Amino acid sequence: MSYLEALILGIIQGLTEFLPVSSSGHLEIAKVLFGDNALPKESLTFTVVLHFATALSTMVVFRKEVIEIIKGLFQFQWNDETKFSLKIIISMIPAVVIGLMFEKQLEAFFNGNLLMVGFMLLITALLLLLADKAENTEKNVSYKNAFIVGISQAIAMLPGISRSGATISTSVLLGVDREKAARFSFLMVVPLIFGKVAKDLMGGEINFQSANFGSMGLGFIAAFISGLIACSWMISLVKQSKLHYFAIYCFIVGLIAIAYSYFYV
Repeated sequence: MSYLEALILGIIQGLTEFLPVSSSGHLEIAKVLFGDNALPKESLTFTVVLHFATALSTMVVFRKEVIEIIKGLFQFQWNDETKFSLKIIISMIPAVVIGLMFEKQLEAFFNGNLLMVGFMLLITALLLLLADKAENTEKNVSYKNAFIVGISQAIAMLPGISRSGATISTSVLLGVDREKAARFSFLMVVPLIFGKVAKDLMGGEINFQSANFGSMGLGFIAAFISGLIACSWMISLVKQSKLHYFAIYCFIVGLIAIAYSYFYV
């Protein structure tokens, strides 16, 4: 992988991890356009590194909230921080169960299947349109909401379904305040990413032996910086009910991906 490709893929990951347009779907599209012939483990390693970068950018943007949560947990009391942490854990259950039970099946979807990516982007567009028309409230995420949003996060493991788009849309449709929905959506994925990285490291799934550390480092930095920008921007966009712009974008890209898969692949 060249430095230019790593830079572009890093920027794509950083922007699309937070903007509701599917980071996995765009990475699959980019790999097809770049003619990525990397071995599965090498490609997986680079993808995990990029996700790790965006997880760190999330922690930087929400550093105050993260510090408050950690402090609250060490008070060993049934406080707001403990309740929020429990909701995060509940939201992780569907993704953890699906990820462990169907890990190999899920990995098979990440093979440049643009037809699937295209149809999933159309579903993402529909979710965003529905959420944008929902009434805004001041409700918090409940324990029940956390589990339902967790199901959306599990479904978003499919390339083309935006994780942030699916989780934020689900929260808003459940009546959760838009800003709180975005905050919960971004924080709920951080433990999953760190857990996934740890699991792959211990299981030997991540292959650093043949990795190009220069391009991988460049991709990491690009994903981290663009992630910082996109995360802050997305919170503002959700509050202003401007998700329909991303719905239009997902619809157009989805149709292009479907057409490309039929005529050029």
